Amino acid sequence: MSTSTAGLAEHLSRFQAAYDELKAQGLKLDLTRGKPAADQLALSDALLSLPGPARFTDAAGTDLRNYGGALGLPALREIFSELLGVPVPQLLALGNSSLTLMHDVATFAMLHGVPGSERPWGREETVSFLAPVPGYDRHFAITEALGIRMIPVPMNDDGPDVDAVRAALETDPTIKGIWCVPVYSNPTGAVYSREVAEALVSLPAADDFRIFWDNAYAVHHLTDWRPEPIDILQLAADAGNPDRVFVFASTSKITYPGAGVAFFGSSPDNVAWYTRWAAFQSIGPDKINQLRHVQLLTDAAGVLAHMEQHRALIAPKFASVQEVFGRRLAPHGVGSWTDPKGGYFVTLYVTPGVARRAIQLAAEAGIAITPAGSTHPYLDDPDDAVIRIAPTFPTVDDLTLGLEGFCTALLLAEAERAAA
Repeated sequence: MSTSTAGLAEHLSRFQAAYDELKAQGLKLDLTRGKPAADQLALSDALLSLPGPARFTDAAGTDLRNYGGALGLPALREIFSELLGVPVPQLLALGNSSLTLMHDVATFAMLHGVPGSERPWGREETVSFLAPVPGYDRHFAITEALGIRMIPVPMNDDGPDVDAVRAALETDPTIKGIWCVPVYSNPTGAVYSREVAEALVSLPAADDFRIFWDNAYAVHHLTDWRPEPIDILQLAADAGNPDRVFVFASTSKITYPGAGVAFFGSSPDNVAWYTRWAAFQSIGPDKINQLRHVQLLTDAAGVLAHMEQHRALIAPKFASVQEVFGRRLAPHGVGSWTDPKGGYFVTLYVTPGVARRAIQLAAEAGIAITPAGSTHPYLDDPDDAVIRIAPTFPTVDDLTLGLEGFCTALLLAEAERAAA
C-alpha cells in the first residue's frame, strides 16, 4: 500500500522495529567508493604478462625503456585521440592518474599562471572556482587544498546551469575556473549538451579562465545509447577562446586504477605551457606501461569492445539499485533518484535534513555509505539532502543486501523527521 511522506510518522514504530532487526544482523558492507570490482579488474589481467616480445621503440625511434618521450607513446595517443576528440599533437599520454594531472595543472597555474594570466594565480588576493553541485568530491578537495575558494552552481540534466555560471562570471572577477565532468557526470550521470558546452566556451570571462574538462567516463556506457560527441577544443577555438579548456581523462576505470595511463589535452599554447613546467618534474612517463596498454587495447574499437565487457558486469548492479529503491522507497513517496545511462554513480535525493541521519543509521547497522556532503564543496550540502550511491565494487548479492539495509535506515530517518 502506498504511503505519502506526510504519513510516514504513523509508521515510525514499524520502521524502528525493522531497523532494530537490521542492526542485529551484524552486517559489514561498504558502498562508499566508485571502484571497479575484482571481476572488472580481471578483464585487464593480460597487462601482467605484457609487453610480450616487442620492438621497444616508437614511431619516432625513442627507446621506450629509456628516458625521453615526454609526450607519451604516439600509438596510445592515437587510440585515445579518436575516443576523446583531441588531435594527437594536442594530446599527451602521461602518468597513472588524471587526478595527479589536475592537481599539477592547478598547482602550475597557482605558481606560474597560465597563458593569458597577468600574474600567477597564487599572487591574486583571491582565486575562485565554480563548482557544479552535486559534484565530485576529489575535484573539490584539490581546489580546497590549494586555497582556491569554491562557488557552488546548480547542475542540471544537461550540464551546469548556464545562467548561474554567467551571473557568477559577471559579478566575480576572482573566478579562474570551473570543474566539469561532461559525460555521465559524477555523481548525477548528467550528460552535457552541445548547447551548454558552446555556452561555457563562449561566456565572457578573464583571459586566464579555464574549464577543467574531466572526461573520466567518456566510454563508460551502461546502455546502447551513446551521447553526442562534443569537440570541446574546436568549440572553444571557434568561439575565439582556444585556450579556455583543459581536457583530462584516464584508463583508471578501463584497465587498472593506479596502474593505468592519464591523458592531458588542450590548445597548442596550453600544451606547450604544461610541458614547460612538467619538464622540471619528470623526464618522461612510464612508456612500457603505455606499450602494455597499446598491446591490450589495440585501437579505439578495442577499447569500446573492452568496455562492453565492463558493462556486462556492472549494468546488473545499477539495475539492482533501481529495483530496490523502486520497491522499498517509491511506495512510501520517499526520495527520488537518477537512472544514469553510464558512469559509476546513482544520486539519491531525500527530504532536506535527512541525508546525514540516514547515513549515520546505516553506518550503525554496518552499512557504509559515502559521507553526507561529499557531493558539495567543503562537505557542506546546505539542504542535507543528497546521497551518492556507488554500486560497482560489491557483488550483486552484497550490493542488494546493502541497499535493502540502507532503505530501512532511510525510511526510519524520514519517519523521524516527519514525526519531529
